[in-house]
Parts: sequence; structure tokens; C-alpha cells
Amino acid sequence: MSDHDPKYAIARTGDETLLFLELHPCPDCGSIETPWEHGLADDDGELVISYAGVCSQCGAERQYLFGLPERESVGPFPHFGGPEASELLDAGQWLAVADSAAESVPADAPADDSHAATVMSIARAAVEEVLKFVPPGADAVPDDAFWTDDGRAVRDAEPGRFRVERLLVVRDSYSDPGAN
Repeated sequence: MSDHDPKYAIARTGDETLLFLELHPCPDCGSIETPWEHGLADDDGELVISYAGVCSQCGAERQYLFGLPERESVGPFPHFGGPEASELLDAGQWLAVADSAAESVPADAPADDSHAATVMSIARAAVEEVLKFVPPGADAVPDDAFWTDDGRAVRDAEPGRFRVERLLVVRDSYSDPGAN
């Protein structure tokens, strides 16, 4: 992450935090199966959000601490955050989430398939998160919006996917089940 980030990355919403946890499997065994307990905690005088749990597969204790957002951001699922860009996931990670969600919906999914509609709404919301990294007046996601190896790998594989015009087309195509 960039130099101006706070001590703890801000967890804008529960949906964003749970996605972050899913994308960070147990470092000991690789499992994502951890029953998380969460709440507010004090860390050296700073109020933080704590997610702690024990890996269901290997028993490793896990904990993540996140900063509190300045203001609450609420909305219907999936709601990953307000107008500011994520501090938990970088632009490449968000596009990978969108790709994975969209690819999981069969091309012939019926328009009334509620599961497919939910998954496509996740894909669309993830692309909207990528767009939040674009500065006003810019035509692409800047290089500093990619701070993880995974995110940079997505960008490096096809940098043109991070141009605003292309992101808008992809986002809009994710409105309907079967649009992948």
C-alpha cells in the first residue's frame, strides 16, 4: 500500500472485510475455513475492528486488525464501501473477484435465476470498486492502485483492462445473468 496509509487499512464494510478474509487463506494450510469472531478492540490506544478465529483445518490462530471508517457506509448486498477506494484490496484483486464471479455464472443462466443475479451483482460491484481507484479526469487506473503481487499480476497480464472505457463496458455487461 502507499506511504500515506494509516497504521491499519480501513475496513469500509462487513462485505469488504469478509471478501478480504476469503482472499487471505490460512498461511499454514491454505484453508479459507475459519469461523471469525469480530468486534471492536483497543490496540495501543487505537480503536480497531478485530477479526479473530481458529483455522478449521489446521487449528492455527488467526487475527486481522482493521481501521474504522470515518463514516458508516450501508447499502444492499453486495456493498463493499462508499465513494473512496478500498484500502484492503487493490484494483487488480477487485477485477479478479469480478472475473471469478462472472465466470461462475453459466452463459445460458435464465434471467429469473436469483443465484446468478446475485453473483453477477457481486461481479458488477467489484468492477465499480476498480473504478473508484481512477482519479478524476484520468482515463485509467494508476500504477499505485496495485500493491499486491496478485493485483499486479492481473494488471500485467492485460493492462488495457484497466482503462475506464473498458471497465465501464464490462461493468454494464455484468447487469444481467448470462452476460458473461
